[in-house]
Amino acid sequence: MLFAVICTDRPNALETRKATREQHLAFLAQYKAAIQFAGPQLDVNGAPCGSLVLIDVQDRAAAEGFAAADPYAQVGLFESVVIRPLRTVFRDGALVE
Repeated sequence: MLFAVICTDRPNALETRKATREQHLAFLAQYKAAIQFAGPQLDVNGAPCGSLVLIDVQDRAAAEGFAAADPYAQVGLFESVVIRPLRTVFRDGALVE
């Protein structure tokens, strides 16, 4: 099942994000078969202010476990984390439903 993991950084946490980025990327690499998309959300100045990951996992518990194990979450980078199930309707330029 596809889930969106939508994370918002705590205010003034850019240095924490930078200091943890390599561990975060190594963590994501462990899930490369399941990740459909991953990248930072950007503020009006183009600086990272959150994360968005679309991940295909068995169930909500797996998505929650993924989110909790992210090094960014482990160091308290996120102010909030929202996990929502998704249904794909359009992908790679084509309607898929």
